[in-house]
Amino acid sequence: MEEIINNTIRNLNQNNIAGYYVKDIEQLIETVHSFLNEGEIIGCGDSVTLEETKVFEFIRNGNYHFLDKHNQQLTSADKREIYLQNFRAHTFLSGVNAITQEGSLYFIDGNGSRVAPIIYGPEQVILVAGTNKIVSNTEEAIHRIRQISAPLDAKRLGKNTPCVKLSKCINCKSKDRICNDFVCIAGQFIKDRIKVILLEGDFGY
Repeated sequence: MEEIINNTIRNLNQNNIAGYYVKDIEQLIETVHSFLNEGEIIGCGDSVTLEETKVFEFIRNGNYHFLDKHNQQLTSADKREIYLQNFRAHTFLSGVNAITQEGSLYFIDGNGSRVAPIIYGPEQVILVAGTNKIVSNTEEAIHRIRQISAPLDAKRLGKNTPCVKLSKCINCKSKDRICNDFVCIAGQFIKDRIKVILLEGDFGY
């Protein structure tokens, strides 16, 4: 696994995406903290990984202006306003559904509010992923996001889709379908704008 991680980080760096490896959650929090400045605006996308690892909790308790979309009191209009503000954030935090050893990032999204600011807008994007998200190539990445990530996330969100019942994607036409946007980031113009932190272990979907 060490060779796979080193190869993935090397190829991320060649694609102008900064790659890092941490062994535990404490080291993860320290690494995220090192990339942030007090008082800065931080946006986020949905991420089971960032919930599991307490990164969101760390941000909420820190001296930052957090655009926290998870506040239960937010209306649909409030959330849309946050989604638009994310483009002007200093930092955007999110997970990633699959990372190839070739150094490409793969995402699946329902309405694009997560992937859009990852692609463009914020000065810095920090992505956290368990080493379980590393795959060999594009084919494996697409299989992972369709057959593992999407069904599990649809179930988490309480969606009424075939994948929730079947535990696999059948490319449905359901109005609750969450796999509407498939995004691959193969590189960046701005070196190290995107930072990927690989955390040892199984986290998220």
